[in-house]
Amino acid sequence: MEKTNIGIIGCGIISKIYAKNLSQRFAGVRLAALADLDTDKARARAEEFPGTRVLEVDALLADPEIGIIVNLTVPAAHFSVAKRALEAGKSVYNEKPLTLSREEGHALLALAAENGLRVGSAPDTFMGAGIQTCRKLIADGVIGEPVGAQAFMLSRGVEEWHANPEFYYKPGGGPVFDMGPYYITALVALLGPVHRAFGVARKSFETRLIRSEPHRGKIIDVEIPTHVLSTLEFAKGVPATFAASFDVWGSQVPRIEIFGSEASLSVPDPNTFGGPVLLRRARTKVWEEVPLVPGFAENSRGLGVAEMADAIRAGRGHCADGALAYHVLDVMHAIHDAAAAERWAELESRCAVPGAVPEAL
Repeated sequence: MEKTNIGIIGCGIISKIYAKNLSQRFAGVRLAALADLDTDKARARAEEFPGTRVLEVDALLADPEIGIIVNLTVPAAHFSVAKRALEAGKSVYNEKPLTLSREEGHALLALAAENGLRVGSAPDTFMGAGIQTCRKLIADGVIGEPVGAQAFMLSRGVEEWHANPEFYYKPGGGPVFDMGPYYITALVALLGPVHRAFGVARKSFETRLIRSEPHRGKIIDVEIPTHVLSTLEFAKGVPATFAASFDVWGSQVPRIEIFGSEASLSVPDPNTFGGPVLLRRARTKVWEEVPLVPGFAENSRGLGVAEMADAIRAGRGHCADGALAYHVLDVMHAIHDAAAAERWAELESRCAVPGAVPEAL
């Protein structure tokens, strides 16, 4: 099988699972090179995967053997690095979010289209067996007509454990931009694009105290909302509640539920690839666990990259594409816009609903 050579830029924590899966798990791709502004980081990561070259960023972008750049830099650099990759004639797959601003996202997609290249973006967790099972249940009419949904991402933030938590409390951070891509992408994959959004947001605490190393004891100034409630209206007028918070010590609410005319569906954690998927049918009191469809149930980050490479070779569209990622970015901004303006925000962007993951993967 023809393999697409992959180059990763950004060798932080998340790069390990990408490098592992792209070098060992998917038949159609090969991890060819790593780069990071801190060359020692790239070198340390490459030692875990023999045969992987370590290059400077410029050299990796210029390497004619590299077909796709996987951009695992910090969110503030997603646009600039992806733009350079496209200008170098390479398709690019960004970690989430696609970019920080709508303007950057639009520019990225326009540049890719102009040069006949592809843009992809995390999350690809919706391509896992868990959410794919939910997608099939809805498509097969098992829950009947969707009538509503709810999603909750409630946590106490990242300063308790993250080594560098400060940027999570600056513009472009916060619970919606950090974890929202997983939840909103899953909802769009199951219910279609969002038409309008309403939000209420607050900054519960002016400062946060870092309790993790190496910055234990440092006080962070909070510059963004950290507790956000929203209402999203999806295709066919289906309403959903989405709550995202960095201010909650604990909760027992479900992560995602889809309510239908014939059944309720409990969707697994959208930050994972597996289950469980639970179904409660009409006029019953028992939740039954539904067997997962064949697919990827373990941590398969990089699946979106491998599927994009396969789609490029086959000349078809790919699942975790730029239009989907831009729409999710647009939704996240719309929630904050609506909260600031105290009125509904209409969504201008649309995207196709991703289909089933190709069995060939």
